[in-house]
Parts: sequence; C-alpha cells; structure tokens
Amino acid sequence: MTSTDNAAPLKTALWSPADQAPPLKDAGMFRLFALKGSEELGKGVADRLSHPLSAHEERDFEDGEHKIRPLDAVRGSDVFVLHSLHGGPSQSANDKLCRLLFFIGALKDAGAERVTAVTPYLCYARKDRRTKPHDPVTTRYIAGMFESVGTDRIVTLEVHNPAAFENAFRCPTVALSATPLLVDSCRKLEDERLCVVSPDTGGAKRAELFRQSLEAATGRSIGNAFAEKYRSGGVVSGQHFVGDVKDATALIIDDLISSGGTLLRAAKAARRAGARRVLALVAHGLFMPGAEEIIADGAIDRLVVTDTAAPFRLQGSPAREKIDIVSAAPLLAETIGRLYLNRPLTDLLVF
Repeated sequence: MTSTDNAAPLKTALWSPADQAPPLKDAGMFRLFALKGSEELGKGVADRLSHPLSAHEERDFEDGEHKIRPLDAVRGSDVFVLHSLHGGPSQSANDKLCRLLFFIGALKDAGAERVTAVTPYLCYARKDRRTKPHDPVTTRYIAGMFESVGTDRIVTLEVHNPAAFENAFRCPTVALSATPLLVDSCRKLEDERLCVVSPDTGGAKRAELFRQSLEAATGRSIGNAFAEKYRSGGVVSGQHFVGDVKDATALIIDDLISSGGTLLRAAKAARRAGARRVLALVAHGLFMPGAEEIIADGAIDRLVVTDTAAPFRLQGSPAREKIDIVSAAPLLAETIGRLYLNRPLTDLLVF
C-alpha cells in the first residue's frame, strides 16, 4: 500500500472530487455490492465508476436471524462490498457488522477470488488501546473477525487512529483521509484569513495534513492552532488555546462528531481568542443525543460532514440547517477503481 507521511510537506498534486474516476464499465471480473443501509452511498460510487451495483438478497426471519447472499455470480471475481458500519434507524452497528461478515463469508464460499470490505465508517475503531485495567482492545478483535471470514483487504475513511488500525490487521489495509473532500468544500473561502484548529493535541497530525493540503490547493498561507483537552472518567477538561485566530475564520478539523462537546469547546476557545467565524469540518456525523443543542450553539457558524453516516437523528431539527453534506462517493469510487486496476493511491492522501 502506498502511504503519505502526513507530517511532511506535500510532494504530489492533491486529487480532487472533480477528477473523473476510472470507468469500469467493461470490467468483467469486477463486482460491487452495497448492503442495506448503504445503498445510497453505494449507488453514488457505482455511478462514478460507470458500473452497476451487483444484486444480492437480504432476508430477515421472525426470530431475529437473517440470511444474506449474492445473486450475481462472483466466482473468480474481484469483489468490493461497501457498508458503513454506524448505528442506523433500523440496524445497530452490531447488526451491520454481522451482516457484512456473513456476506463476505458467503462470497468466499461462492468462489470470489478476492473480497475487499469498504467500510467508510468502521465501528469500534475508537477503542484501540487499554486506558483502564482489563480494558478490551476492540479494534484488534474486529480485525480478527474480518480475517476469520476470509476478507482479503479492508478500506476505511478517516479512521480514529491510523497506526492502531494498520497494526490490528494482518491483511492489507487502506486508511483514506477525508482531507481531499473537506479541502474541496473550503475552496470558496477565497477572501478570508484562515486558520486550521485541532480540537485536541491527538488530532494535530490530522489538522496539519489538512492545513498543508489547503495551502497547496489555494496557494495561500494558512495558520494553525490547537485547543487543550483532557478526558478522565468521562469528564473533559483543559483551558489552553495555542495559535493566532484573531479576525480569522477558524476551521476546526476532527474525524467525527458524536455528542459534539469536543467541537463546541474548541469553537468557544477560538471565539475567545478572537476568531471572526468558526466552521467545523468532520468526516463522520454520528449526531448522538445532545448534538442538536450543541450544533445550534452560536459559537459554531457551519458544520461540514461527509455522507458516511446519514444525519437521520437531526431530521426536522433546526440544527440540520447549519450542516452541509459532501459526498464521499467520489473518493471511494476513485479508490476502488485504482485498487481494481492496481494503480497507486499516493495523491489520495492514504495514511
């Protein structure tokens, strides 16, 4: 797998969602499936690749069990299965994970040459180390599950800890950055002084990668800053803010928003430091209970998220009006196409 050192200056031109994905219209041994709950994103990927989604069946039984199988032939094929593993309105993260694992096993039993799991949001990826005695290291257990059913490769987007993700798996992994998608959403901020803010020191590398990419895309100097954050026993603390955001538009970068508390703390800190405007740019919008009130807070002007998780919890809420959604389909399609054609991924900012 080709990787990019996100602490070093960018040496390649950044891929843009406006670039055309490699068409796979006549790729006879290529198969793309999208499971229930990820159909809309899967359709977007298929459209970009000029290749239809393959057919499959999902059946639910009265006792809560289910069956899933491919309907199109997969013997000898290079198969990609797209499923975003966040909890949804009808299926939990556990439900989605179980169906994906069973489907991969069925594909291998049906003779698929290679199966790549494309999980734009990978569940349980945040629990990647022990923080208390006898803690589970769930990322490693998830890796074992995927490998046990014969997964040949896994692709995910903006995983919480790329190093832990790569070390958990023995099969090849691709950890995509949402940076190209989020940079593209900022191109319209032409006349504003910009400063990229990490909401904690742990996200500093992610924020620096975004800052460098935005500089390369705009040809302008972009500032950087970070907010202090400590978490112990579920209590978040930390008051310091480092960086010059006075009279600037602060761009807070994070991998996900759950309740939104981390983003709001960073937004308020940037406001106190003199930021004129605050935009939050996040890969995954989970929007758990409490997020609606936090997003509505005046400290945050706008929130940009990708469509790896649909904002169904904010349906009909005034907070939904502050959110801009950018599709991850172009980036996923580009990655899938290049993997099938064995082309490098360098300019996609793969970790």
